[in-house]
Amino acid sequence: MSDFDKDESVNVLGERLKPCGFDPMTGFYRDGCCNTGPQDRGRHTVCARMTEEFLAFSRWRGNDLTTPRPELGFPGLRPGDRWCLCVERWKEAWLAGCAPKVILASTHRSVLETVPLSVLSKFAIGGKAPSQH
Repeated sequence: MSDFDKDESVNVLGERLKPCGFDPMTGFYRDGCCNTGPQDRGRHTVCARMTEEFLAFSRWRGNDLTTPRPELGFPGLRPGDRWCLCVERWKEAWLAGCAPKVILASTHRSVLETVPLSVLSKFAIGGKAPSQH
């Protein structure tokens, strides 16, 4: 996939999209950012810090994010990891009362088509961009 296949890398604040996480490597394009494009049908655009509660909710909804899948290069997530979540799953968790905190500077602006900034802001956490390994 080339950069031409990606939507513009802009966050919900209207600024350049910041990295979400490199350990584990996240993003639909596995570039550490919550970039999206036409191939990203799940819209992996919300940069969130995982919690035990959210990981259990996701597993209950049929998407186990904790079990390693070496054949896919996926180490499994733990509380505290940053991960680019599907916007619909984040919204579902929000409505269920267990949405994880988000990093606004690392959340793609396309999320605003589904979740208002006023809602995202209530779940916002700061934090420096992760270091690339």
